[in-house]
Amino acid sequence: MNVHQPETAPVLLRQDADGIATLTLNRPQARNPLSEAMLAALAEGFTAIAADRSVKAVILAAAGPVFSAGHDLKEMTAHRADPDRGRAYFAEILGRCSAVMQQITALPQPVIAAVEGTATAAGCQLVATCDLAVAGADARFCTPGVHIGLFCSTPMVALSRNLSAKHALEMLLLGEMVPAAEAARMGLVNRVVPAGTALAEAGRLAAVIASKSRATIKIGKRAFYEQREMGLKAAYDHASAVMVENMLARDAEEGIGAFVAKRPPVWEA
Repeated sequence: MNVHQPETAPVLLRQDADGIATLTLNRPQARNPLSEAMLAALAEGFTAIAADRSVKAVILAAAGPVFSAGHDLKEMTAHRADPDRGRAYFAEILGRCSAVMQQITALPQPVIAAVEGTATAAGCQLVATCDLAVAGADARFCTPGVHIGLFCSTPMVALSRNLSAKHALEMLLLGEMVPAAEAARMGLVNRVVPAGTALAEAGRLAAVIASKSRATIKIGKRAFYEQREMGLKAAYDHASAVMVENMLARDAEEGIGAFVAKRPPVWEA
């Protein structure tokens, strides 16, 4: 893909096919930063997808050789000249970024990151936040804030919920680049594929998800994140209550009936 995009090009592209929405970060010349414009576009895009019953899965990809370099430090640095040295702006932009990350978790549809190149700082946070992640063999991941006196505290939230404590702290404390294979071992990505094929593999996974009951996937994703924040007993109580409601849902009745009758299920549209 041409990395010399005109400044007027949309910062985020959307393409829909077969129940899958693909969102592509489209500022390759600036390394796809999570700038004000990009965060606004992502927030708008996820809001639209959440309400779109035709979408069953989402792929998040990026144009150019860098998936995302994280926050736009030039935008942030410019506000050091503000009377409060940028405090209000920093709080606002970090709050907006955190809201987008929470949108991904709350989205009814699973989100799959298709990563080629590097994903650093908040870009790495974005990958960790997605429900699934596929990486090209040459992809690399990093939370390098410690090198510039800025601990990656907000990326830490996503990392600490996906990696073991020691793996997350290793990335946060050392700030070193993690190769794709190591990222898979750590649990940051689900699988590693030949360089240049991450989008294709993400599409394959998305197609499998899209073949399932949309209502069931929505129930399951929501319950997964809800129970993860609970104690063991509360998690089992909650999961049991969810499963009871799921058993009474139309698609569960259809799916079980189809299994017993040895025929393909017909899911609710």
